[in-house]
Amino acid sequence: FISIFTLNKNPYLMNSALQLQKDHFLFTSESVSNGHPDKICDYISDSVLDACLEQDPDSKVACESACKNNMFMIFGEITTNAQVNYEQIVRTSIKNIGYDNIEKGADYKNATTMVIIDTQSPEIAEAVHDNKNKEEIGAGD
Repeated sequence: FISIFTLNKNPYLMNSALQLQKDHFLFTSESVSNGHPDKICDYISDSVLDACLEQDPDSKVACESACKNNMFMIFGEITTNAQVNYEQIVRTSIKNIGYDNIEKGADYKNATTMVIIDTQSPEIAEAVHDNKNKEEIGAGD
């Protein structure tokens, strides 16, 4: 048996454990609806990735997004030969989702945007893809 302990602050549940039979596992998932910040951020990050790969299929993209109200931020490490206007991608993504009026919660025209992108660190490049055959290339960004 495998014990999975709860990390609950409830004193009656703190020492409880779920007993699973061998070769069984506990599966949980989360689902959010359209307009949820997680979906917005995923869409923005995916749009950045798409824009880089469209121009440079060898782009290395580790891009995250965060948002709150009418503020949107992308950050991470991107190494690409693509010429990408990251702020424009953020604004176009917000517009495509339908946020075109502050009364809806955000307005792509007047949103505060922050772009904090560096190039991929040499250590990650060396560990993931530099001087490697295609079969040896691993995930990492």
